[in-house]
Amino acid sequence: MQLFYNPTISEETTHISFLKEESKHIVKVLRKSAGDQLQITNGKGWLFNAEITTADIKNCVASILSKSFEPSRNYKIHLAVAPTKMNDRYEWFLEKATEIGVDVITPIICDHSERKVIKTDRFEKILQSAMKQSLHYYLPELQEAISFSDFISQEFEGQKFIAHCEETVRASFKNSLQLQKDVLILIGPEGDFSAKEIQFAIDARFKPVMLGNTRLRTETAAVVACHSIAFKNES
Repeated sequence: MQLFYNPTISEETTHISFLKEESKHIVKVLRKSAGDQLQITNGKGWLFNAEITTADIKNCVASILSKSFEPSRNYKIHLAVAPTKMNDRYEWFLEKATEIGVDVITPIICDHSERKVIKTDRFEKILQSAMKQSLHYYLPELQEAISFSDFISQEFEGQKFIAHCEETVRASFKNSLQLQKDVLILIGPEGDFSAKEIQFAIDARFKPVMLGNTRLRTETAAVVACHSIAFKNES
């Protein structure tokens, strides 16, 4: 199945018009014609089965034949991850975390962050592409970048963790997880969190954890954390 994404479609929609770029892809690249069917999600849990009525490379139109709704899980995965120095590494993390099933991603600017400015347009496209490729019907929420101190001062429901590499008391992340409960985990930049940030997080009731016995890159640590949560809840 090939999945298409359109955020404007809702359960009341009867017809849908695709933008020029996607119309061209459907008609010219995929060679779809009138009468062919498409599967579309709005990224909010809905899957729509539609039939092409107008196969125009500038304005492809389809009518909705049926729809179904997939309820979300009873827990959410929230990853607060510092931007990496190289954008492609962060983009890799976004893609893989979406495939696994992350719900919310927040870029956090830390004391040791080398990248302070985040452009989210390309990140959003990567999330959309990964959602379609992995046949998920929920698009992860990408929040605006925020400073570490402002982020941890907010209120969060569920379990809260900070993963760091300092040689201090840390619990095993996988052994600390409680099933079917929201999880928020902080992942630091290449230079790790500062000692001050770690203490601030602990004061804010974030539990310090380790993700394994080896030192992981930022993007790898984020994917490992995401998979650990999903795997433990689904096993």
